[in-house]
Amino acid sequence: MSRLRVGIVGGGFMATVHSRAARAAGAELAGIVSSSPTRGAAAAEALGIERAFPDLDALLGEVDVVHVCTPNAFHAEQALAVARAGVHVVCEKPLATTVADSRQLVRAASGVTATVPFVYRFHPLVREARARVASGEAGRVLSIRASYLQDWLLSADDDNWRVDPETGGRSRAFADIGSHLVDLLEFITGDPIARVAATRRTFVEKRAEHAAVSTEDAAAVTIETAGGAIGTLLVSQAAPGRKNALTLEIAGSAESIAFEQENPETIWVGRRGGSLSIPRDADQLSPDAARLCTVPAGHPQGYQDAFNAFVADSYAAIAGGEPEGLPRFTDGLRAVQLTETVMDAAERGAWLDVPSEGDTQ
Repeated sequence: MSRLRVGIVGGGFMATVHSRAARAAGAELAGIVSSSPTRGAAAAEALGIERAFPDLDALLGEVDVVHVCTPNAFHAEQALAVARAGVHVVCEKPLATTVADSRQLVRAASGVTATVPFVYRFHPLVREARARVASGEAGRVLSIRASYLQDWLLSADDDNWRVDPETGGRSRAFADIGSHLVDLLEFITGDPIARVAATRRTFVEKRAEHAAVSTEDAAAVTIETAGGAIGTLLVSQAAPGRKNALTLEIAGSAESIAFEQENPETIWVGRRGGSLSIPRDADQLSPDAARLCTVPAGHPQGYQDAFNAFVADSYAAIAGGEPEGLPRFTDGLRAVQLTETVMDAAERGAWLDVPSEGDTQ
């Protein structure tokens, strides 16, 4: 396969992360489009990208794959244009701000490789946890305790486009980070969430550049899975001292498994007769976990490594491969369905059923 020519839409933090991953995968960074020609030129220079393009249409004729890294409200229109042009697409989550738009994207992208960066799947020890559940070693899943806590929107002085539903969508905290949490939960357990009850809170209603903020700072969710497990999810962007604390503990009938994203080099396995800590050591892991170990044990891997692995697998799929566990647009739709159901459950104060996994109808 010839070297992939990559285009990026958006010039913020995520564009930086995507550009590093594309370069690590051996791609050619051929072009970028930002919110203005000036910003596009500045982003191209800062990221070492070949050239800035005036708009997405101009970019599409010059690249093999486009990474959509813009604010949430633009994802649907931009990813749809890419897919309809027959160009492969990597679209940041949430895939779209509505279920209807997400379904349209799934249908439009049927002829191209289309992926969503649920990158925490690519920590090797997440794959090890998944393998332990899939093999039956953990037993039947009984309960789940999960949280994702950050503090970057703690005070009224903290502001961002995400707090505005016009650019971020109806949900903020859950769509932004809760989507990672539910994707990881279902990916590891293989047991889809079937029903939810929820509460949401906006603690800071007026911010530096946004008055009357309505999007949630935090959400607490009770879940039931299709397999009969029960669990709790807590998502907050107003938890002092917590920078990116995604934690997940699954209690099976034979053992518990706990993963902490801020400490991804080990997982804890709890047993009634004794517990253990499993290191990220390829010689001790399942084959799918071992393949994601890019450096020897004792040399830490982290977030950018996981992102690099996701992009590498996306490009492998473009080349005709079928990498295990690659999150595609159907997974993005699933996360949007779950987010919408959680928001509805919080507003109605009732248990609600979640649509069937990946339902595109």
